[in-house]
Amino acid sequence: MLPTGSHDSAPELDELIFIATTDIAARTKGRSMRLADFRDDTSLGWVPANLGIGSLGHIVDDIPYGSTGDLRLKPDPSSRTRIDGIPGRPPLTIVFADLVDTDGSAWESCPRTFLREAVDQLRDEFGITTRCSFEHEFMDVSAQGDHHPFSLQAFRNAEPLGSTLMSVLHRAGLEPETWLPEYGRHQYEITVAPTDAVAAADRAILVRDIVYDIFTAHGREASFAPVVAPGETGNGVHVHFGLDDADGRTLVFDAERPGRLSELAGSFAAGIVRHGPAMAALFAPLATSYLRLAPHNWSTARAFLGLQNREALLRICPTNEIDGRDPSGQLHFEFRGSDIGANPWILLGMILRAGMQGLREGLATPEIVEGELDLDGRDAGLARLPRDLEEALDTLKRDEIVSGWFSPAFLATYEAIKRDEFASVQARSLAEQCEVYTRVY
Repeated sequence: MLPTGSHDSAPELDELIFIATTDIAARTKGRSMRLADFRDDTSLGWVPANLGIGSLGHIVDDIPYGSTGDLRLKPDPSSRTRIDGIPGRPPLTIVFADLVDTDGSAWESCPRTFLREAVDQLRDEFGITTRCSFEHEFMDVSAQGDHHPFSLQAFRNAEPLGSTLMSVLHRAGLEPETWLPEYGRHQYEITVAPTDAVAAADRAILVRDIVYDIFTAHGREASFAPVVAPGETGNGVHVHFGLDDADGRTLVFDAERPGRLSELAGSFAAGIVRHGPAMAALFAPLATSYLRLAPHNWSTARAFLGLQNREALLRICPTNEIDGRDPSGQLHFEFRGSDIGANPWILLGMILRAGMQGLREGLATPEIVEGELDLDGRDAGLARLPRDLEEALDTLKRDEIVSGWFSPAFLATYEAIKRDEFASVQARSLAEQCEVYTRVY
């Protein structure tokens, strides 16, 4: 007879379950226990000061959360995922948790609650739902030899990692779509299917951790760092999203308007473009993020809406109309400014909140930039993104709308972590800065 709380197969009895959160540094953390002992009402202890651990791995000084106080990791059963098929690794179940106070109430600085509240607000205030997906780019920093972009040879040279990755993601229910060698040296991209916003952000976290696990199991090293070395191609985290009504019908498409964007979608985009510079401190939160956010880099240095433009902060994506396919349900946005240092829950929660601000104010659709950027002429007036992390933090503080989305304690903790991090890495050469983040991410 199987012990109470076990699942339907004996091999799972000695497996572990990891109750996970993801912090300011976008690192997955938590506690584990025997899967057989896990119950639907299980929660585990956590410490508020853990939020103060930055990318460099230490709790910074002078934050609101000190040695006192306690929280609970409260699992969300809908996020439960079993990871199996990684060579040399036992199966592992991961379940994401909300950070709650010891009475079960929401904690003021929980990143996952930040996203869930945005999703609820979007639905309750505007009747809008959204489906999202994250694209990840990363480098095999252990690879040797040549790498020709997008080539079959580069694809085969990565085997069996690619096949293993796609298989593990599929078995875990994460719906992988494409795996390809990208433009950068030994760079790869993995995409998964869209789903509801919270699940999409959960998937983004799982994908990056599964990539790490598979590469390590094969004696290889993957890094999602924004730039692994000065002059190298950057790694982004691109967020695709649409806007639908409660019945799943698109609210984005209007064939008669510029960019085929509806008035509603244009206002939503306008909020994101307007508040983009202030959000940079959170979507591009590493000192080396700003090496990637540069003109002519297939990234973005300006806050603008672009039609199929890969240097836009917010891109109107193309539609597939081959064989008469209907474009209306396909048209959606891609947010291109973010990287691996951004917590996916916070990142997507900000995108939705900025869009809602555009709706509340009835902002007009921003100018839609078509064709290549002309920063010396036509497009010279486009709003700049911050040039470094320190400027980004100052820009965040000046925007009362964006800073108002977060609890004062969260903002104080975030600023302390990032200013400590910036001061530490700025004392090093660019190559050393890249190396630091390549090891961390």
